[in-house]
Amino acid sequence: MANSKQHLQLLQKTIWDGSLPLEIRLSSSECRTYDDSEPYFVHFPRLSYLPFLLPRLHAFFSTSLIDPAVLPHDGWFSFENVPLKWHFPLGLLYDLFSGAEPVSKSSKPTTHITAAGDDAEETEQMSPLPWRLVVHFTEWPDDQLVRLDRDGKVLHDAFVNGVKEADFLRNGTAKGIMSLSKEDSTKLWQAVEEHNLAIYNSINQKLLNTPGTSLRNIPLRIYLPSSGDAPSTESTTETKPDEAPLQRSLRVVQAPIAPMISNRNPLLSSHLPTRSSEPHTIGTALNRILPSLFPSRRTAILARPVLHGAVLPLSAPLEDIMRAATYSDGWIHLAVVMMS
Repeated sequence: MANSKQHLQLLQKTIWDGSLPLEIRLSSSECRTYDDSEPYFVHFPRLSYLPFLLPRLHAFFSTSLIDPAVLPHDGWFSFENVPLKWHFPLGLLYDLFSGAEPVSKSSKPTTHITAAGDDAEETEQMSPLPWRLVVHFTEWPDDQLVRLDRDGKVLHDAFVNGVKEADFLRNGTAKGIMSLSKEDSTKLWQAVEEHNLAIYNSINQKLLNTPGTSLRNIPLRIYLPSSGDAPSTESTTETKPDEAPLQRSLRVVQAPIAPMISNRNPLLSSHLPTRSSEPHTIGTALNRILPSLFPSRRTAILARPVLHGAVLPLSAPLEDIMRAATYSDGWIHLAVVMMS
């Protein structure tokens, strides 16, 4: 058990150490120079949120802005002309929209052939990094994004609401998050702002092990194309008719998944105690929620589950993923990538 705990701690640290190289340019329509301004390069944590970059970006591009009166919180980001939802962590946005191939055990460097006269040279194909984004400080897309505020309260409240939802789903009550002291609540947000795992764990462990409660469900959200077979009663869909096909197809699906698989005979009385014998895995959960996309609990046939840029094995226990590999809001934000 100690080795298992150490393994989960190492997994969590690896995830928190993950970052993405970004190349951010100012929108050409807001740039006072004839040519585009110089890009801003940064390695940014996968678990963090893009709005934290806005003060730095505003300062960097201040001399290039046509309208010098715009403020940092007026900023928003886009990728290939699609506004990025600022309440999604960076890693989730990248997994959903960048088109990058997720890492798996069988991943190998892909190659292409470059001709040079009569000779041909095999070279390693570059990954889509750095991820190239555009920052805007005007023309906020009100139909797609809620506006940010000067003091960062909108971002803070969105994060806290996500934590509350995860806490309620885990325990059937929000007692854990609601009983945190003001100091602990402040520390939790501080940990997210500063990307500090030690501070985060000091508070998150209280939420995962709230006295007087037991784990009831796993906070799991699944992001997939609308062509996926997701029951409408268990999903919410965000669709804009004028969006690019990739973005228009995004659906967010969630359903209650207990940590253990129930073996109760449905013919017996529901008042009899439930017997559980094995943990829910990524495969059993996806098979239950999206059976058409995941007809097998053990083998990915039509689609692959991706978390933090990596393909998850279907055998991964869901509770272990919850304890070591959630995003900082306590949710397993799982992207589904169709197999070619």
